[in-house]
Amino acid sequence: MIKLCIFDMDGTLVNTINTLAYFGNITLENFGIEAIPTEQYKVMVGNGSRVLVERMLNFRNVQPDNIDEIHKWYMNKYDNDFMYLTELYDGIPEMLADLKASGVKIAILSNKDDVTAKKVAEQLFEEGAVDLCLGARPGVPLKPEPDAVFEIMKDFGVKPEGCLYIGDTATDIQTAKNAGLFSIGVLWGFRSEEELRGAGADVITNDAMKIAELAKQ
Repeated sequence: MIKLCIFDMDGTLVNTINTLAYFGNITLENFGIEAIPTEQYKVMVGNGSRVLVERMLNFRNVQPDNIDEIHKWYMNKYDNDFMYLTELYDGIPEMLADLKASGVKIAILSNKDDVTAKKVAEQLFEEGAVDLCLGARPGVPLKPEPDAVFEIMKDFGVKPEGCLYIGDTATDIQTAKNAGLFSIGVLWGFRSEEELRGAGADVITNDAMKIAELAKQ
């Protein structure tokens, strides 16, 4: 029986693409670099803010020597208004409530900065809807490395066979594989069905309630 579901945040539970594109583009423009179409951000996000900034600069064929300054500027702007244009995807509250009613624990694992990830979760989810939220922390490798997944399973006393991992990118599917977990790829997020299939997702769905169904099988 499934006792724990670990969810990615951006593109899986929370639609942040307009948020990330907005802060990414005002950062570029502040440093005299042309903005990037919002759709392009869907293939650049997912591996942490530092990598996002590097990909933004690479997309515009810019290799400045002040990437640290650009990244810091981006993070300051984002953290000061992190909920701007951010919202839950349709069906997420109902799906999480169904899981909780079945006794399943809910964890979020994001490559977003830990403080920011926790603030977003606090703003968007009702009290008790999420049992644990972890983001990027010093000394803990980012996804797709499985270290944080192992930490979460240990905290809840759950073995791999009692856990599902849910995400919207190849990074998420690889995270699940690296941790030995059954993976569910969702189609409402940032990446394509082709990417999820290519990464080897065990199940791919466009229906949030399908996750709750699978957890109860």
